[in-house]
Amino acid sequence: MTVISEGATAAPQAAQTAPLLEVRDLHVEFHTRDGVAKAVNGVNYSVQAGETLAVLGESGSGKSVTAQAIMGILDMPPGRIPQGQILFQGQDMLAMSGEQRRKIRGRKIAMIFQDALSSLNPVLSVGYQLGEMFRVHQGLSRKAAKAKAIELMDRVRIPAAAERVNDYPHQFSGGMRQRIMIAMALALEPDLIIADEPTTALDVTVQAQVMDLLAELQREYNMGLILITHDLGVVADVADKIAVMYAGRIVETAPVHQIYAAPAHPYTKGLLQSIPRLDRKGQELYAIKGLPPNLLHIPSGCAFNPRCPMAQDICRTEVPVLHTAGPGRGSACHFWKETLGE
Repeated sequence: MTVISEGATAAPQAAQTAPLLEVRDLHVEFHTRDGVAKAVNGVNYSVQAGETLAVLGESGSGKSVTAQAIMGILDMPPGRIPQGQILFQGQDMLAMSGEQRRKIRGRKIAMIFQDALSSLNPVLSVGYQLGEMFRVHQGLSRKAAKAKAIELMDRVRIPAAAERVNDYPHQFSGGMRQRIMIAMALALEPDLIIADEPTTALDVTVQAQVMDLLAELQREYNMGLILITHDLGVVADVADKIAVMYAGRIVETAPVHQIYAAPAHPYTKGLLQSIPRLDRKGQELYAIKGLPPNLLHIPSGCAFNPRCPMAQDICRTEVPVLHTAGPGRGSACHFWKETLGE
């Protein structure tokens, strides 16, 4: 997998094959009564088949909006994509008609949403909702679609699938509902899955089970996976590479283990320091000072400068490009060398 941005160099192996998905200079804005909220400001990244890109950042950083733009499910208006490209298997999805995108959505690209309970229809059985994918896209009968639904429920390890296929979402636990969402995403064996906070509101044990299941299914189907989360602990053993977002921009990208060993951006460093650790029992948890910026009024220069302990005058006036900070690494910080050195 390769993440490409200003100043970043692509990994040699990525140059040999075309990316499964490539996002180029994507901008997304929302027109509101109070002004224009710039939610995504020039995002660039790419994902190869069989690889996992974890997109990290606080709420409001643009992670989910980018995913919605890829899926074509943004509310427009008020949303608008003024520039950029979303290339899936070499074709620009933003240049496609609505009908063309609908044929890709679900069949080629699928999404797992963060709140399974609100994403599933409460008045329809899970079997009916799973079977709908096969009825709509493959024209199967209700009986055949139900059989497929049972197969999928078995595949994601829901016990007694044949007996529970007619149950409703509220009759399942949070972890089981998330498995149903994963089953829906896998129904048509897509080439790419976008998982938006797939472990939100789940306890740690269930989180691990869901992430292990996703990783296993990804290997089996050789799918590309974009994992959106705010939790660095969740992606440590799953992701190949991490892209950290802040105020609609990618501020750092690197292979997963390099970011954990030595972050090259103060924001990433703050996120890592915020993770609770067993060897710091009794100590106060670290928190990044301040709040994420108002997207209607993003600070000039580096958007992180009001919260950054390393900020200097240049940070308040010049927007940093994504500097090459090593093989496959990029950091949008004027003082990335000093941060990496620490």
